[in-house]
Amino acid sequence: MPATPPGKPFTASEDPYELVRTRRYAGLLVMAALLGVPVSAVAFGFLALVSELQSLTYTELPRAMGFEETPSWWPVPLLGAAGLLVGLTVRRLPGRGGHRPAEGLVSTGAPAPADLPGIALAALLSLGVGAVLGPEAPLIALGGGLAVWAAGRVKRDLAPEGRALVGASGSFAAVSALLGSPLLGAFLLMEVSGLAGPMLGVVLVPGLLSAGIGALIFTGLGSWTGLGTYSLSLGEVPPAAAPGFAGFGWALVLGVAAAFAGAGIRRLSLALQERVERRTVVATAVMGLVIGGLALVYAETSGKAASEVLYSGEHDLGHLLSASAEYSVGALVLLIVCKSLAYCASLSCFRGGPVFPAMFVGAAAGIALSHLPGLHLTAGFAMGIGAMCVAMLRLPMTSVLLATLLLGKEGLTVMPLVIVAVVVAYVVTLRLTPAPVDRAGPKAV
Repeated sequence: MPATPPGKPFTASEDPYELVRTRRYAGLLVMAALLGVPVSAVAFGFLALVSELQSLTYTELPRAMGFEETPSWWPVPLLGAAGLLVGLTVRRLPGRGGHRPAEGLVSTGAPAPADLPGIALAALLSLGVGAVLGPEAPLIALGGGLAVWAAGRVKRDLAPEGRALVGASGSFAAVSALLGSPLLGAFLLMEVSGLAGPMLGVVLVPGLLSAGIGALIFTGLGSWTGLGTYSLSLGEVPPAAAPGFAGFGWALVLGVAAAFAGAGIRRLSLALQERVERRTVVATAVMGLVIGGLALVYAETSGKAASEVLYSGEHDLGHLLSASAEYSVGALVLLIVCKSLAYCASLSCFRGGPVFPAMFVGAAAGIALSHLPGLHLTAGFAMGIGAMCVAMLRLPMTSVLLATLLLGKEGLTVMPLVIVAVVVAYVVTLRLTPAPVDRAGPKAV
């Protein structure tokens, strides 16, 4: 539940820069900076707790039950039980566990304080046991909600536009280091909120301030605790070849293919969501069993770890690229199919974000296609990430940056190809998306 863009409370007749010139705006900047410290610390603790839950449920618990290594069938009962708990959380606690990921990253405003426990619990239960979702959406909601709650305790007469600005800054701080750079988190939230024009600068300044402070807190806590920063990163990236005509041809192919694949995933997840919500608790448990079953099928068929189908895929991207030679085309295709179906099931009822699984599915598709003539491994990897991200998120700038900044200097080499793939996927995705139906009927003249 990302924060509502602070520009919303202003009317078109007001000068947005008038706020920047006031002492009140300077006070909001100080408040955003101060709140960035505890909010980012809470976000770091949330990610650390998710990591500990994943280790507990898939490593320590099987060993405690006498298994030398985690059985391939282990995710089936675990995800079924987690689905039952998530369903109860969504059904019984205020806020219904936060925003529904099948609907994408949408701007719905900072959640109420009463909704925060349910959002945190549903996300921990989902991410901690292997649902195919990322932590970005819960972090955005928790960061915005905590910042607004804290600001209300400090200044009870804070104006609505001030609360919205502080909420946005809290969201910036919460995701500051998650995507590998505070700038990437800022672009993500800007595109989600639809900010543009003069109001962009008004909101961006405190948001960037909070994101920068948040990144410093993540780095400091990661070094102090020895847990790392939980930031998106790759290891060694194979050198990229200079773009050629064949590469641009593959950019067109990947863009179109990603648009159709993204449309299929989105429509299936929304259809499942509609059915799940009729009997939330039981249906969420069934979807958990489905996800675990897909992981079991992949593990038994390919001989690889079931965990490759589970989780967001954020921490497996580096291994997927560096060890791509160890995967046959058949294994990659099976991974893509199982991961995509588990992604659909997770989107329909569990709680988390849609970004990282889209990156993983796109990366695997790009690697699989790189076995064909004319497509270099690194270029396919990057184009797959960018095209699939924009197909699922419809955020073109963020998708280009995610696919290129992640690769370091090699990202600059493949950036032209990524841009073409993203633009093609974006346009085709919009063409495949049904136009909204005006149910209000014709307006009287």
